[in-house]
Amino acid sequence: MNGVDRRSPIPFYLQLKDAIVADIARRALEPGDRLPGEMEMCEHYDVSRTVVRQALLELEREGFVRREKGRGTFVGDPHSSRGIGGALVGTFEDIQSNAGEQHSSLLRRGLVSASPQVARDLGIDEGVEVVEIERLREVDGSPWAYTRTQLPLDIGRPLLDIPLEDVSLFGILEREYGVRFDHAKRSVEADVASEAVANALGVAVGAAMLIMRSLSFDADGRAIERFAGWHRGDRSRLDIEVRNAHDAPI
Repeated sequence: MNGVDRRSPIPFYLQLKDAIVADIARRALEPGDRLPGEMEMCEHYDVSRTVVRQALLELEREGFVRREKGRGTFVGDPHSSRGIGGALVGTFEDIQSNAGEQHSSLLRRGLVSASPQVARDLGIDEGVEVVEIERLREVDGSPWAYTRTQLPLDIGRPLLDIPLEDVSLFGILEREYGVRFDHAKRSVEADVASEAVANALGVAVGAAMLIMRSLSFDADGRAIERFAGWHRGDRSRLDIEVRNAHDAPI
């Protein structure tokens, strides 16, 4: 795309944002690669400098580009591996240990009847009441993950009556109520956003998601927390470190 559609009702800077992102993908540019200067973009896309600056400002806020004073504009990395399958203590501590501003807000909490799957995972009878908590995680002011947690009533009851903004459920239960988390089974899979998830994260229904599911246990092997987190596919990455097993048989 070498310009904007001047007949379109879509603002020029929004059209330019899409054009820049498309060109980054078309040219297979990687994070850290330098982008053309503002004047060069004006000529290439046939738009004013004001439009270019507004588009770059929006892209910088979303993490797609990085601007450095006196050096220019570079391809950014909007993806984050924060909170996906890290420490046992949970997503909040995972993202708190990284740079950037994080925020966790409560969407809903209450008692629900355990579905067949929830009952199987938690080792309880179907229809028994469990505590269910839904929260929204933001990173640098943008919605990043929608999470849903279910806990047995005797474990989760204290969480029904206390503030849950910007806190770790694990941390509260361990520090204040003596619950001890010992180990967890986790999986990560790709999927698409349902209507509920899309509404929470401000994305289109069917948008790419990276989903982490976790089942946590105490030292006696009792399942005490069931968790699922839907992470925006356009802002999430799963990092894996591989080491050579020198002593492994060949």
